[in-house]
Amino acid sequence: MTPRERVLVALEHREADRVPRDFAGTRYSSMHAEAYQRLRPAMGLPEAEIRIVDTTQGLAGIHDDILQRLGADVGLVTGGAPHGFSKEITDDGEYERFLDEFGVMRARPHGGLYYESTTSPLSGSITLDDIEAYRWPDPVDPGRFEGMRERAAQVHDVDGRATVVGSLCAGVTEMHFRLRGYEDGYMDMALTPDLARALMRKVTDLKLAYWERVLDEIGPELDIAAEADDLGAQHAPLFSPGAYRDIVKPLHREIIELIKRRSKAKFFLHSCGAIKELIPDLIDIGVDALTPVQVSAAGMETTELKAEFGADITFWGGTVDPQKTLARGTPEEVHDEAVRRINELKPGGGFVIASIHNMQAQVPVENILAFWHAVEEAGSYD
Repeated sequence: MTPRERVLVALEHREADRVPRDFAGTRYSSMHAEAYQRLRPAMGLPEAEIRIVDTTQGLAGIHDDILQRLGADVGLVTGGAPHGFSKEITDDGEYERFLDEFGVMRARPHGGLYYESTTSPLSGSITLDDIEAYRWPDPVDPGRFEGMRERAAQVHDVDGRATVVGSLCAGVTEMHFRLRGYEDGYMDMALTPDLARALMRKVTDLKLAYWERVLDEIGPELDIAAEADDLGAQHAPLFSPGAYRDIVKPLHREIIELIKRRSKAKFFLHSCGAIKELIPDLIDIGVDALTPVQVSAAGMETTELKAEFGADITFWGGTVDPQKTLARGTPEEVHDEAVRRINELKPGGGFVIASIHNMQAQVPVENILAFWHAVEEAGSYD
């Protein structure tokens, strides 16, 4: 069975020859560059130039020798940088900053690990006309798609892995909060929902145009279309299920319907936090795979999720608590939790092994190796 076949079988809720594995096949299942720098020598691999592929998250580009060693079954297909935008990082000795293409300032302390959003360009008192007149990026800038066909052919035909393409930008709710700021964004959803709808509508339209072009470029080779929209916090959804159903769900549905109307691709949603009560809605609109399955959040226990929803949605992740066990536990604790959760999630397919979000900079390399030893031990179908 090829890696691609293995993933597609799992997404059809059938057991493959083994449980499929994702390492760096998405922007949510990879590794910070500092952790990756420690991993290579620990695996007995030679030094290699480390390339940053996601500035905000500090993610490393993972070399193929590690992907082969770990048995990665998923490959990320990316294009180039938009011609109409240039990211320029400034450093005043205290903070490093750059302005993203949506006009949101990102900053981190000098020498820090991650960039955070520090400005919201549409905050304050705005009108519907202000949203329409805002300087939005071009979702079909030709630069975004340069090299995409070649990369898809490499992943699909040469590597034999399942192809994943990520979105234009963060999700419709995440972009709403980045552009409006959290205080104004929440006030909009509660008091002026038409304003929230208009801003999310604009972001959705940009996404639809982007996905149309992706499908023009590589539709037949696209296996998984990936979007990310964090809907949960540690203990509950970020806003009421009613607000999700009224404002956000119809927009998510539009994106999924477009992709499924024009391709055979499965739809993958990254959504952190306590979102158990929203999973029926996600199934209803056609989400095929849910990641990262944040087991440390309220209600996200793997045994319960598998029993209630395992026949209808694929769980992609859900392996080791990244907030406690992976970051601060012993290698034995990492191994034991990974084995337990893999055994809970793998029966009947509908499961892809992945870390719960990206492995962070401070994760001990011994814990990373313990995780992958557990994958080798528990990731088969006997």
